[in-house]
Amino acid sequence: MIRKFPHLCSPIQIGNVTLRNRMASAPTGGTDVTPEGGIGRRSTAFYELKAKGCAAVVTVGEVVVHPETDNSPLFHFNAGTAGVMGGFHYTADAISRHGAIPSLELSHGGRYAAFKQNTTKFGPSAVQAADEPEVIELSQSQIKEIVDSYGRVAGFAKRAGFEMLMIHGGHGWLINQFLSPRHNKRTDAYGGNHEKRCRFALEVIESVRAAVGKGFPIEFRMSGVESIDGGYGLDTGIEIAKAVEPYIDLLHVSAGSHHIRFTVSHPSAFTPHGTNAWLAAEIKKHVRVPVAAVGTLGDPAKMEELIATGQADVLYMARSLLADPYLPRKVLENRDEEIISCLRCFTCNAERGINETRRCALNPQIGREIEGFEIQPAPRPRKVIIAGGGPGGLEAALISAQRGHETILCEKTDRLGGITKCEEGVPFKAAMFRYPKTMERLLRKENVDIRLSTPVTAEYVERENADVLICAIGSEPLVPPLPGIEGENVIPVQDIYERRAEIGRRVVVLGGGIAGCEAALHMADCGKTVVIAEMRGELVTDANEWYRGALLEEMTGRVEIKSGHAGVKIDKSGLYCRTPEGDEVLIAADTIILAAGQRARKEEAAALRDAAPRVYQIGDCASVKDMTNAIYQGYHAALDV
Repeated sequence: MIRKFPHLCSPIQIGNVTLRNRMASAPTGGTDVTPEGGIGRRSTAFYELKAKGCAAVVTVGEVVVHPETDNSPLFHFNAGTAGVMGGFHYTADAISRHGAIPSLELSHGGRYAAFKQNTTKFGPSAVQAADEPEVIELSQSQIKEIVDSYGRVAGFAKRAGFEMLMIHGGHGWLINQFLSPRHNKRTDAYGGNHEKRCRFALEVIESVRAAVGKGFPIEFRMSGVESIDGGYGLDTGIEIAKAVEPYIDLLHVSAGSHHIRFTVSHPSAFTPHGTNAWLAAEIKKHVRVPVAAVGTLGDPAKMEELIATGQADVLYMARSLLADPYLPRKVLENRDEEIISCLRCFTCNAERGINETRRCALNPQIGREIEGFEIQPAPRPRKVIIAGGGPGGLEAALISAQRGHETILCEKTDRLGGITKCEEGVPFKAAMFRYPKTMERLLRKENVDIRLSTPVTAEYVERENADVLICAIGSEPLVPPLPGIEGENVIPVQDIYERRAEIGRRVVVLGGGIAGCEAALHMADCGKTVVIAEMRGELVTDANEWYRGALLEEMTGRVEIKSGHAGVKIDKSGLYCRTPEGDEVLIAADTIILAAGQRARKEEAAALRDAAPRVYQIGDCASVKDMTNAIYQGYHAALDV
């Protein structure tokens, strides 16, 4: 077989283990931490799915080594606590039985431990910024305790069956704090100059090595640059790499300090693929040990280039393997066109922070892997019609067909995608626009009967003699009753690509939700002068806090924002608004983009309620929420048939 991506698919030796390819699963926190700090069954299944998808390494994220000074609600590995060793052993076994190398990330949050909790924080120095918690400086005896704890937990991990260990020395956690001139102001043996700031990291590595022995692969994760005021730059990052190199088997180069600038360590959709890989490439020039890169990876062509040109030896993915856990398998089998690409929408990160669960916008299995990886055939095949070719309908059609049902997908327009079609031509939304195209390819592979330009009525369903109708007809724009709203200078947000030639130089976006703000940012990228008029006091309140922060950061200085401005009327001059003070003002514009929200097509859905013996309503036609909800409901409606 000729591999399309031969370098990406090639094995590599790290310490005494062989990685089956160059695609690894980055450390990701689990979902159910037991009261004792162990790995719950849901988390075991969460990690196992990545191994089943052919990742070379699957890394269990952030195991706290010293709970006495880091009380983060993460995994704690105390082998003396009943049930804890078993959970770690079952997880290592679940990963290794699929041919992946089970790895464990050893961590200490330092000053950012349990960041949102009002608890005592410890760090290398009692340095406190205005927006950071009070920090107690670690004594040398506490430092020794922590160093010893890294070795103790490493020994437990080896005993449990883990075949590799990652020491987290980046992202602003404790080891990084010792390395950082911003956080480390000590004048003793652990601070004062670069060599002394490296001492803690070296002692930790030596403690781990003593516990696991020669040859056992130790990976050190570091930030190549901190990207924060007072932090270190690339020159120091190179020196850190050279200092730790003699003691490790793999150097994992990330970036940033993510409790201060999370979009550096967790790149958003507004950054290119592999945005942090340059750091690994630069540092690799100065060390002989294999180097791993991480950060917005998931495009096989880009990943192949990084390996083929020697910029990195191993590539880590986190969110990409949530959107598609089978990404490595698809690369190995030359099926890269079937990869479901991560949207970088931060649903996964936000969900864990809010509900202590995992969810992916595109993959309903994530966080629920314990319910089973495989789609099971239906006991009795039925005839299923799906009305609507948006995200929910696409998901329902795929699962229905995989279960063996005769599946017909009807879309009233001439192409699939639903509301995602408006993302065409928007560079930072390319993955979302690509999603329906990938799904269409998968549907045709499953022999789904796709009928475009086919509106669904009750008579149509009855004529087809369908057993089941899944109604996924979505929503339609909410049009406020403003004078002039039907004018030629008003363009609904979902039409901006098709009507781009009509958009003038000065643009006002009416509505400051996700759709409006993304449209405003895109218009600014196109060289327009853009103003957002939003009647509420805040923008993007319909987004999760991670994506909201990233979007607002991108808009800063590029889009003028007028919050508390309610639209009154529109004419050729622009949009008239009522200000918070009650005044009426004109925001001059050539074009007004309408982004006031969506309304459910409830009446149309109600007309289909009795069209078949079983009818499901999913997604926006039932209640306007988001793409995640539509896909999740479509998945489960098809499982219920």
